[in-house]
Amino acid sequence: MAKTVELRRHTDNDGDVLTPRGVHAALEIGRGLEGDYEVAVSTGAQRATQAVACMLAAMGRSVPGGVVVEPGLRSAEEGRWRELAGEASGSGLAAFRKVDPEFVDGQARALGEALARVLDSLPDGGRAIVVGHSPTNEAAVLGLTGQIVEPMAKGAGVVVVAGAHGFSVESLS
Repeated sequence: MAKTVELRRHTDNDGDVLTPRGVHAALEIGRGLEGDYEVAVSTGAQRATQAVACMLAAMGRSVPGGVVVEPGLRSAEEGRWRELAGEASGSGLAAFRKVDPEFVDGQARALGEALARVLDSLPDGGRAIVVGHSPTNEAAVLGLTGQIVEPMAKGAGVVVVAGAHGFSVESLS
């Protein structure tokens, strides 16, 4: 049976705190959530935890596993990611790989392992919502599935489904 992770980028922030606009956007996303989630996951950054909390508050349904932190979904190399963004000719992982393929692929492996831990924690048919960052969300998807996804706008994301025949990835707006 399939397991599903809805992986989103946090909404608008100022430092590690959501702006009022970011809070409003997270609440709007939450009002539109249709999934029954086993667990909500944050990277541990305040902006990610705050965003997922706002989404759940607006969703209005219980999440049996509550909100947990998976620190492996947050890179310890955020500075290098910012450097890559300045050095690359584009904003996606393909452009970043052209500048430093070893770094991107190593980060993707580590982040993908963390995303796999979230999936492994779910029961068959289970679903999780995860709020993280860009480009590390995209790198996690690459590391887990081998697929490159487009850069995620704030609040946007992807749905990753792990089934008997591998992974499928679908964009969310």
